Formats: sequence, structure tokens, C-alpha cells
Amino acid sequence: MSLRVASGRQQHVLPAPVTVESGAVLPRVSVAYHTWGTLAPGGDNAVLVCHALTGSSDVADWWGALIGPEGALDPARDFIVCSNVLGSCYGTTGPGTPEWDAVFGATPDSPAVTVRDIVHVQRQLLDALGVRRLRLVIGGSMGGMQALEWALLYPEFVEAIAVLAAPAVHAPWAVALAEVQRQAIFADPEWPHGRAAKGLATARMMGMISYRSAQAFEARFGAARHDASAPGVTRWLHRHGDKLVDRFDARAYVTLTHVLDSHDVGRGRGGVQAALARLHQPALVVGIDTDILYLPDEMRALGRDLPAGELCWLESPHGHDAFLIEQDVVLRAVRTFRAQFDM
Repeated sequence: MSLRVASGRQQHVLPAPVTVESGAVLPRVSVAYHTWGTLAPGGDNAVLVCHALTGSSDVADWWGALIGPEGALDPARDFIVCSNVLGSCYGTTGPGTPEWDAVFGATPDSPAVTVRDIVHVQRQLLDALGVRRLRLVIGGSMGGMQALEWALLYPEFVEAIAVLAAPAVHAPWAVALAEVQRQAIFADPEWPHGRAAKGLATARMMGMISYRSAQAFEARFGAARHDASAPGVTRWLHRHGDKLVDRFDARAYVTLTHVLDSHDVGRGRGGVQAALARLHQPALVVGIDTDILYLPDEMRALGRDLPAGELCWLESPHGHDAFLIEQDVVLRAVRTFRAQFDM
């Protein structure tokens, strides 16, 4: 009998404690997730979508163009699943929940969880839903890191992956950008027992600079650069900072930027090239020509080192966030990629 799960946020409590890479044990983990479509009787028509740093499990909210009859992910044939990641603040166990704080406290001395921990939790959710095979794991930025780890941790479970704007390793440049954002939060007098709103807003403003490109800033704000009272770029940055404060948590932001820093597919696997050489699933790699966070050279290397990798360039002035902004282009690339192997 097929399983139909309606779209809308749902919760699943994992049946057993979760031991993360650091050795810490979370006695109870609750996972928030959304689904679209119907699971086939064999449990083999699922697609897993993995969200980025401050995303949620509601793919329709941030990548809606990809879902639908004309999309790359079609609920008429795909059972589409997206879960909020471990350590976030959109319904899954993370900072501020009693079970998390009892283990890690308000200010953990070391990073709490990794990309691999996130994937292991997702696997337990899929098992509970009856998923037996994934047609595709797809994600951008931190979501792309999860897609790579899915293929490495559960190669027999994953038919194909699509990695958008995510490298094989969180390189020193990206780690440095994450660290200055964390320091902005740590400098807030409210940290860690209050909202740390100013610190979180500042961190987001720093992040937004790395998510766009010089070309995008010039095109949008160049004409107003001489407005001494409030240049357009200044208003734009503050608006994005304030918007994140309204919807996100400072401790979750710190936790998840450390998750980004944990990303290295070669860790414990003999190095990056040795790890990637194991992956023989079809792999779409989407690089962005103006990305200053995960540089084009990193994406070229990923596409080159994946045995069945297919490198596609998203040419856009928007920088790293182009994978979210240029949804029609992403849709076509993923649909074309799937047509080659997913009949």
C-alpha cells in the first residue's frame, strides 16, 4: 500500500538516542520535516532536498519553482522530503531545546555537530517514513555538503546527487568568513543568554556580502553611492540583518556555521580525491561563476574529481545566492540531469 503524507510541517521523534561524532549523546531528537507526493509501494521514488544554513524544511518557501508538474521535482512521481537539520531552530532539536541544552549547555566549548551527524539523523527519519532508496539527493550551499556526505555515507541508498554551490571542503577562506560572523555574535552583550540581536544582525550583514558579488552590488547600488544620509547598500544590509533576527536564533547560527566548518569529505577517508573517487553515482555539480564564497576553482575541482560528475555553470551576476535567485535556470539544469538516468 502506498503512503501519502500531506505537505505541511510534521514532527518525528527518533526511537533511540543519537551519538554524534564528538561522542556526545542526545537522548532525544525530534525532527521537523515536510513532504510532497506519495511514497511508492517499494519505497524507491523518494527525493531528499537538503536546505542551506538558515533554511527550513519548507522547500516551497525558498525553492518553490523546483516543485510541481513543470518542475525538476514532481510530486506526481516523486516523494519529496526535506527535514530541518539537527542544530537548527525550525522545529528540529537544537540550541534552546531542553534535550540539546542538557547535553551541550548554553556555550559549548567545542563545535557540537557535523554535516555527517545531520545526515545520520536524516537517514533515521527516512527509515521511519518507509523510504528504501533515494532517486536523488539535492541541495545548495550547506545542502550540497549534505548531498555529498549522503553519497559517501550511504552509497547503496542514493542513486544520484545534485550539488549546487558547495565544495568538497570548507576552505580556510570560508572558515575565516564564518569565524568573523561568530565573533560578531560573541561580542553582543546579550550573548549567550539573550537574543544577541545586534550580533546576529551584524553576522548576517557580513554573510550577505559573501553571498552576492561585486557586480550585483554595483548594478543595484552604484547610482546611490553618494547618498551620505543612508546609501542604498547600507539600508539593504540592515534590512537583511533585521529580517534574520526576526526569524532565526543566534545560538543556532553559531552551531550551524561550525557545521559548515566541519565539512571535509576527505576527513578520515584518505583525503578529498580518494573520497570522491569512491562516488560512482551520477553527480550534477553546479558552480556559479561569480561566487566569492565557494570559488569557481573549487567547483571545477569537485566536478573533475567525481567519477560520474557533470559540471554545469550558472552564469549570473548574483554571486553565491544565484542558486536561490535563478530558480528557472536551476530547474532546467536539474531536469535535464535527471532525464539522463531517472526514467
